[in-house]
Amino acid sequence: MSKLKVAVVGCGSIAKHRHLIEYAAHPEVEITAVCDKVAERAKEIAEKYNVKAYTSYEELLATEEIDAVSVCTPNYLHAPVSIAALNAGCHVLCEKPMASSREEAEQMIKAAEKNNKKLMIAHNQRFVLSHVKARQLIESGEVGKIYSFRTTFGHGGPESWSADGKESWFFKKDQAFIGAMGDLGVHKADLLRFLLGEEFVEVASFVETSAKENTNVDDNAVFILKSESGVIGTLAASWAYNAGEDNSTIIYGEKAILRLEDDPNNSLVVQYTNGEVVRYELGKIQSNEEGGQKNTHVVENFVQSITEDTIPPISGEEGKKSLEIILAAIESNESKKITQVLA
Repeated sequence: MSKLKVAVVGCGSIAKHRHLIEYAAHPEVEITAVCDKVAERAKEIAEKYNVKAYTSYEELLATEEIDAVSVCTPNYLHAPVSIAALNAGCHVLCEKPMASSREEAEQMIKAAEKNNKKLMIAHNQRFVLSHVKARQLIESGEVGKIYSFRTTFGHGGPESWSADGKESWFFKKDQAFIGAMGDLGVHKADLLRFLLGEEFVEVASFVETSAKENTNVDDNAVFILKSESGVIGTLAASWAYNAGEDNSTIIYGEKAILRLEDDPNNSLVVQYTNGEVVRYELGKIQSNEEGGQKNTHVVENFVQSITEDTIPPISGEEGKKSLEIILAAIESNESKKITQVLA
């Protein structure tokens, strides 16, 4: 079978440290072209992988014969680039949040359906081994009824990791749409849906810009979420955890408490109500810090969905459901009222 020809649009940090590395390591993939509006950045990556460089994604799509595209652009371009690639007959792996609005997300889903192509959103938290194991324990009934949860994703901000540092698009509302909520919060919204196996119906939120200067996007957000069955809990997303990253989730159940990525040595700790404690060493969560898991398993799942013609594990519809939680949180913060999450 011939290799999948893949192009990466956007050559910033997420492409460099995740998508390109994982594509290059995949035996069924051939990286064909890269694109970035900063010509030097595109050229540098193109030389590294011995592929063609473009500064226009429209030109790339019109010129190259490719099977799939990774969209690693600033958030405001996720929908336009994804839709253009789908209409050009390519499968699409798009970074999160999938779009800047409900309408854009719907347009992406329609474009995938119309062209009979795969659309996957890169919510990598679902593939973290501790999260996979926790879902198994919840599904099997081992934890019993779930009562509550708390999840947080915070670090010192994208300036230490983004290709443009303090000048990054992450801090510009017209390009980012939202800040820590889009960078980190939507990951946890998706993770909670995955772990609990149900949808959220209501959100109350407080969203602030309190830690960063010269930006008009959020850097601290806390949500209270309620699921269809009445599970309630909190989600925090922050760019103000300056002394270190926190990427933990705790699930409080009838028979046990699950502590995910909360212990420095054991990625999952299960505390049973009978006093028994089980510790799992499953490797560290994906991280920008040293020692973090490097393979996010996003690319391999995307490629598998193409080669085996299956629905991607995080389809456009799934990505939209996680985005809806963030959109409801924005509305709640503005109205100062509890907001319904649209299905």
